[in-house]
Amino acid sequence: MPAAAIRTSKLSKDYGLGRGLFDLDLEVLPQEVFGYLGPNGAGKSTTIRCLMGLIRPTLGSAHIFGLDCFRDSVAVKRKVGYMPGDMPQWGSMRGKEVVAYLGGMRGGADPKIVRNVAERFDLDLGRRFREYSSGNKKKLGIVLAFMHRPDLLVLDEPTGGLDPLNQQEFYKLVGETRDAGATIFLSSHILSEVEHTCDRVGIIRSGRLVKVADLDEIHRIRLHRLELEFSPDSEVPEAAIRSAAGVEDVVVSDHTVTCIVRGAFDPLLKTLSGSTVTNLVSHEPSLEEIFLTYYKHDAPSEAIGP
Repeated sequence: MPAAAIRTSKLSKDYGLGRGLFDLDLEVLPQEVFGYLGPNGAGKSTTIRCLMGLIRPTLGSAHIFGLDCFRDSVAVKRKVGYMPGDMPQWGSMRGKEVVAYLGGMRGGADPKIVRNVAERFDLDLGRRFREYSSGNKKKLGIVLAFMHRPDLLVLDEPTGGLDPLNQQEFYKLVGETRDAGATIFLSSHILSEVEHTCDRVGIIRSGRLVKVADLDEIHRIRLHRLELEFSPDSEVPEAAIRSAAGVEDVVVSDHTVTCIVRGAFDPLLKTLSGSTVTNLVSHEPSLEEIFLTYYKHDAPSEAIGP
């Protein structure tokens, strides 16, 4: 059996006062896109820094392709393309100089990949780093992570600062890289992002892994806040809306209905047949709101952690 791309056992980093990472048992399979999902401050970056050997855990162990992340940290880094949440500051160096510098440190970069990724994201590698916008700095981080065809990509909030078109291009790049044989571990606080890219998702909250889910379960976790406006000449089907599967917290005011929809919209839409809806607005709540709603119904409080 091939070694897991990532395996942790009781991995912990205790910063005190209930902050940090606690008893993380996680396995990521080879050639899998694994999303690490949680609100800001949940422990995602702490996990990634432990995997990259940048900080030492308080307890537990972490391995990448069977190599100890701390004892074998140099060998691990040869296999990994890493994109930190906050890019280092390269000052007056040009993008191509940063690529050459880091490529030289790791024994080379593939010029075709560098050129391809830079062109796909419309990144000018001839400009100085300090002249880059936050989005262009993020694009350079993508180039640096992918440029040497790593076996594993560890990406910390990789799409933050990218516009929607570049986000879509990133999703395509992840899919192509997985199909070429690589494993991708990416953190995010955006539920819809991991739906685009991931095979499985680990959900972390308050430093504890509370669930590992496949995409079907992620669809069940998803919820939206919906606002429906009905024509003054149309009767509001309040009873049918309240009884529709997945619909919660229904509030009716005059000819306006607000509610939460968990999962598919289809049961609600069927109740609207015959009614005149003049406006429909859907909002995706923050990930923290989703967690609070989801775990209130589906998980015991002790599973959430402090």
